[in-house]
Amino acid sequence: MTLSTLFTDLAAVFTGGAAIETHARDALIDAAPDAVTPSTGNPLPQIFLDIMQQPDAHPVCTLIAQLPFEWSPPRTSDDPLYADHSLSKVHVELLGPGGLVKSDTVRLGLYGMHPHSEYGIRTHPAEEIYVMLAGEVFWKLDDAPYALRRANERSHHPSMMPHANKTGESAFMSIYVWHGDISTENYAYAGLPDD
Repeated sequence: MTLSTLFTDLAAVFTGGAAIETHARDALIDAAPDAVTPSTGNPLPQIFLDIMQQPDAHPVCTLIAQLPFEWSPPRTSDDPLYADHSLSKVHVELLGPGGLVKSDTVRLGLYGMHPHSEYGIRTHPAEEIYVMLAGEVFWKLDDAPYALRRANERSHHPSMMPHANKTGESAFMSIYVWHGDISTENYAYAGLPDD
């Protein structure tokens, strides 16, 4: 199993017609020849491996589980509240300024969250989409109530749209894409919503 193979298979996850999905698909295909498989990593906690083996999980989860990624909480912000709320998350940036393959035009990575966890309201200039690969997660977009998303469903966040997510009994694993202004300079974290 190689990172190049994973990139090619992840490109096939983006089946939607939105421009951000086309951009993600093209970026993964273009980057595949330069993708060097990591030699070491941090193991993915068992809770994620379990949901990635469920019958409704996207088939690409089998490939993700085989690669030695440096799974760690994301570091999008230096805000102490953000850091505290990120402890229940696992993340690896595949493409991007700090990715396994460098890109200045896209941030794309894998992102999961433990059960009974919350990631509060945030905004950022980049347009964003998450494609759920395994498990379940509730997404809150702007002032709308939380809505459940399962494997193979999406959550799309236009530039500067406030959004949050949380889990219930299940963990989840996803792939996300940032497109447009992918800088984290104007990322803002407002903490947990009131509802």
